Amino acid sequence: MAAQRQRTKDKHRQVVNEVIEEVTEEVTENAMDMSSAAEVGYTPIGALEQHGIHVSDIKKLRESGFCTVESVAFAPKKELLLVKGISEQKADRLIAEVTKMVPMGFVPATLIHQKRADVIMIETGSRELNRLLGGGIETGSLTEIFGEFRTGKTQLCHTLAVTCQMPIDNGGAEGKCLWLDTEGTFRPERLVAIADA
Repeated sequence: MAAQRQRTKDKHRQVVNEVIEEVTEEVTENAMDMSSAAEVGYTPIGALEQHGIHVSDIKKLRESGFCTVESVAFAPKKELLLVKGISEQKADRLIAEVTKMVPMGFVPATLIHQKRADVIMIETGSRELNRLLGGGIETGSLTEIFGEFRTGKTQLCHTLAVTCQMPIDNGGAEGKCLWLDTEGTFRPERLVAIADA
C-alpha cells in the first residue's frame, strides 16, 4: 500500500515537473527578455545560461525543483549545495549571478502601493464569498482553499477556472487557467455549464 502511494506521488511529481519543463521551454523558445520577465513576475531558470552558467548545471537545478532565477536567488546556499553536482564554488557563482539578476534590496512602500494597484480581484460566483474575501480572489498571490469533503472546493475552482478568463468588466482577469489535477476531479463539462450560465 505504501509503495503504491509512493508510486502515485512520484507519478504526480513527474507530471508536474513535465508541465513546468514544457512551460519553461515555451517561454525560452519565445526568447523572453528581461523586460517581459518583469511583466510576468519571474525569470525562467534558462536565463542563467546567458549569464555564464553551464546548461548541465541549469538542468540539475531544474531537476531539483528550481524553475526560476528567483527561486535560486531566495534559496539559502545550504539548499543549493544539496543539489547533486553543485559544488560550493558553483553555488557561490550561482549566488553571484542571480544577485545581479534579481533585485534583493529594500523596496519603497510607494512601489509596493503601485504594484497593488495592478491587482485584479477575480469574482468567485458568490456575492457573499466575494464580500468575505474583500472583492474576490486576488491575482498575483496564492490562495489556499481547504475544508471538509463535499463543501464546494472543487466547484469553486471550476468557477474560478472560467471567471479568470472572462473580461475584467465581467469580474474576470482576462487571463488563462492551468489546472493541475492531482485527484482526478477536473470536469470540463462543468466548465462549459459555468461558462454558459
